[in-house]
Amino acid sequence: MSAVDLRAVAKKSACDEVFDQLTANIVGGGLAAGEALLSERRLAEVLGVSRPIVREALQRLASAGLVEVRQGGSTTVRDFKRHGGLNLLAQLLSAGGRVDLSVARSIADARQRIGPEIAALAAERSGPTLGPALDDLVAALDDIADPVDRQRRALAFWDVLVDGTGSIVFRLMFNSLRVAYEPVLDALATVLTEDPGRHRALARAVISGDPGRARRRAAELLTPSTAALLDAIDQLEAHR
Repeated sequence: MSAVDLRAVAKKSACDEVFDQLTANIVGGGLAAGEALLSERRLAEVLGVSRPIVREALQRLASAGLVEVRQGGSTTVRDFKRHGGLNLLAQLLSAGGRVDLSVARSIADARQRIGPEIAALAAERSGPTLGPALDDLVAALDDIADPVDRQRRALAFWDVLVDGTGSIVFRLMFNSLRVAYEPVLDALATVLTEDPGRHRALARAVISGDPGRARRRAAELLTPSTAALLDAIDQLEAHR
């Protein structure tokens, strides 16, 4: 192993804490678009940290599209729906300490619509080269009884397909959706079921290099679970 500069790090830095608190207030509506934040000095006092830590957190918020930092002026909250990126999905899904059902519905919709296009592009660009990985994952689905483990294996299946697309855009989209999805995996596993037969049919279509068939098989795989997920969301909305 080559010499590298490794050192122990805290599980979460003070800057991370400041960033997370301000992000939660912005996406949760506590800080409205156009509202000016407290000054660096005042934020540092309220949060009990140094001004350089506050400044670093504000720079990260600006990079995420959540605030606009004016040199020598105030820091203003931006409309995250206009300027934010997919990296906000996880915070939006759990804004306010509970699952935001409208965000969950949006994720389910995106999953249903994007999945078939990922499968088609993977078939077109990678096809047979994905065979060993997809076959192993489908075989594992046959053997796994635990619903949470099955969901993790299904995520791994889609991870292979995303790699097969060769698309950095699909990769980053998938990463963001997975980050939002994984914290609620235990709850979703009681709603979603993974059919090894449909996974196998999709794998065969992708491996054959047939984009049209891969698109259809992906839709057949995703439609039942998306319908079950949307039905569960409807039931939760009715009880809130």
